[in-house]
Amino acid sequence: MEVIKLLEYLQELLDTSSKIPMTNKVVVKYDEFNEVIEQIINYLPDEFKKAQWICEEKERILKEATEHAELIQKESIDIIRKRVNNHDYVKEAHIKAEEIVSAAQRNAKTIKYTARDYANEIMTGIQNEITEKEKIMLNNIKKECENFILAIEKDVAETNAVLKKNIEELRKIK
Repeated sequence: MEVIKLLEYLQELLDTSSKIPMTNKVVVKYDEFNEVIEQIINYLPDEFKKAQWICEEKERILKEATEHAELIQKESIDIIRKRVNNHDYVKEAHIKAEEIVSAAQRNAKTIKYTARDYANEIMTGIQNEITEKEKIMLNNIKKECENFILAIEKDVAETNAVLKKNIEELRKIK
């Protein structure tokens, strides 16, 4: 019953302490307040302390049990995986998977070489076509240049003939 009296005394201390204006706070004597709290702790029965220890132990035991259960679960999963991997169906599936991968790799090589040959054929054809077009274009340019030169020579010759005629006419004028 001492604990109840001490708690009531703490409440009375709070009620009679000086209040700070415009707030919900009070000023208490630290030493007096702290001394009452220590007395309350000393009057608490040992059962409270034991109960606290029991709660802490319970938490520790639960934590250890959880960790142990997780470890067992991981070990069980590893054992199951090993058994499944050692089963004949799984072995056969691995063999089939390797065969499929090998076949896919062979097909990929075949497709790659076929695509390379096709691209080579197309590019060679384009190169030949460009070479032919180049020859035709150069021949056309040569012909056009020859015709242009002939036309210029003709124009120059005609211009010279007109100049010569004009010079002769000038000389005839006296």
